[in-house]
Amino acid sequence: MKSIKLFILVCAFCVGVCATAKSQNQMTDKEKMSYALGVNYGEQFKNLGLDVDFDLILKGMNDGLNGANKFSMEEMQAAFQLVNETVESNQQKMLEEEKTKGAEFLAQNKKNKGVVETPSGLQYKVIKEGTGKKPTATDKVKVHYHGTLLDGTVFDSSVERGEPITFPLNQVIAGWTEGVQLMSEGSKYIFYIPSNLAYGDRGAQTIKPGATLIFEVELIEVNPAE
Repeated sequence: MKSIKLFILVCAFCVGVCATAKSQNQMTDKEKMSYALGVNYGEQFKNLGLDVDFDLILKGMNDGLNGANKFSMEEMQAAFQLVNETVESNQQKMLEEEKTKGAEFLAQNKKNKGVVETPSGLQYKVIKEGTGKKPTATDKVKVHYHGTLLDGTVFDSSVERGEPITFPLNQVIAGWTEGVQLMSEGSKYIFYIPSNLAYGDRGAQTIKPGATLIFEVELIEVNPAE
């Protein structure tokens, strides 16, 4: 099953990266879908740490579409087994590297002025303290946030989208559920979230397994659960 998923990933990736360099408004629906798939799966390729020959990916895709596969079934299975082994090895290596970087960062960060660490390992810093009500874990909250990796890469930001988001506080990562309950309406905090309170060993899209995350969060409104 893993091999089939990886094969689909390869095909979708190839389709996407072959999209033309047109602007979004100039693209057809087919080109837009192809490019979006390419970006999505290209990011996954990067996170998997696969070192592949792009020309051969294109050739293999073309041969597959034309029924001209040069590998036997046994050779295909052996190749996909190699892919799976490489991915697992790379992911384990990346996981260990990310956890080490995160632990080193958090150990140093908690020494900085204004940074508080909770018993769970969550760290936070108050930028602005509000005077409104505090949420409970079952409340809905309206927030503006800006999320980055340790190297400053932005992976998600309602601030950049220009629109706050509302969600139940018990349906997000544990670091958010714990941290936002510390805030009052009108507050703005920075949260430093270790991987075990974020996406753990699995990661998420552009977030590597074991990654420590940084969020700047503004709590705009609390809506008690019905």
